[in-house]
Amino acid sequence: MSTGAADTAVAARIARTVRADIRALSAYPVTPAEGCIKLDAMECPYPLPDAVRDAIAAAVREVELNRYPAADQRALKAQVAAAFGVPAGAGLLFGNGSDELIHLLIQACCAPGDTVLSPWPSFVYFDMAARFDHARFEPVALTASLALDLPAMLEAIARTQPKLVFLAIPNNPTGGAWSGEQVRAILDAAPGLVVVDEAYQPFADRTWMPELLAHPNLVVMRTVSKIGLAGLRFGYLAGHPAWIAEIDKVRPPYNLDVLTQAVLRTVLEHKAVLDAQAARLRADRAPLAAALAALPGVTVYPSGGNFILARFSGHSDGNAVHLALKTRKILVRNFSAAHPLLAGCLRISVGTPDENAALLAALQEILSSEP
Repeated sequence: MSTGAADTAVAARIARTVRADIRALSAYPVTPAEGCIKLDAMECPYPLPDAVRDAIAAAVREVELNRYPAADQRALKAQVAAAFGVPAGAGLLFGNGSDELIHLLIQACCAPGDTVLSPWPSFVYFDMAARFDHARFEPVALTASLALDLPAMLEAIARTQPKLVFLAIPNNPTGGAWSGEQVRAILDAAPGLVVVDEAYQPFADRTWMPELLAHPNLVVMRTVSKIGLAGLRFGYLAGHPAWIAEIDKVRPPYNLDVLTQAVLRTVLEHKAVLDAQAARLRADRAPLAAALAALPGVTVYPSGGNFILARFSGHSDGNAVHLALKTRKILVRNFSAAHPLLAGCLRISVGTPDENAALLAALQEILSSEP
């Protein structure tokens, strides 16, 4: 069979086999970053100190790669609970990043066609995972100022009776943090489970973790990706043990590999390093936001994360600025086409002081070149 004939045969078989909605999608884009200033993925820009890296190397040397991970995770759960303020009596479930936890939540709670609801725009994977797992995603638009529209949320909850409500606090990509009164109203109205996604909690002013057991339908999801461990792919879900037991039933066996566990145990012994890095990024966020807001045609939205959402208007709109930065090897995330509320918007991670300075210098040059 010729190459062309083989390609045609494969394409025909794919059309008969792969779900039509999956064929219509594009894979999640990851921009090559070699040699670039990387401000597009909300990573921590600071590497771990050499002493911590040496401790990790020593721990990894002891790992038995020929054995499956141990089933008993009680010691690691106790360490994670102590490190991140999980209340006594709560259960914990670990995942390969928060992405896997989102899948597990939907798989455990939703039959095909059941509703998953979230304010929108928000973390894109809420939508993607719902589609992949045969649930129906219900987006509830934010206001024009990118605030939570509580009346619209409550109406959508009453109308669709969602099995799951995802609330990213702070919200990605807008940076907003919904108030306690708003979240409690949603908890009271939701007939199913409310998942508070606190991926950016280390950069915010509050957490829902202390109230975890005060609400019968609340779980809190977090990741270590934003505090310096993006390459580790570790997330955790905290909630009433009864919720955790049900969701654990759909968790793949051995989903947390031995290397991840060894590295995590070691890094958590040096958690003060992660806390100091997060504090530095929090401190650098406000000056960066102020400098961006001082640029012509730029609107900056309040952020509780390690990133800033900025809207560019005028001749150099978000698309033009994004391309101009990319040609200068500075990567930011372009949301201009992601949602009508985000027209002209770029999401910019807080970098090191040198990276922030390079970004601002580049933007001044780009915006000053407008006709």
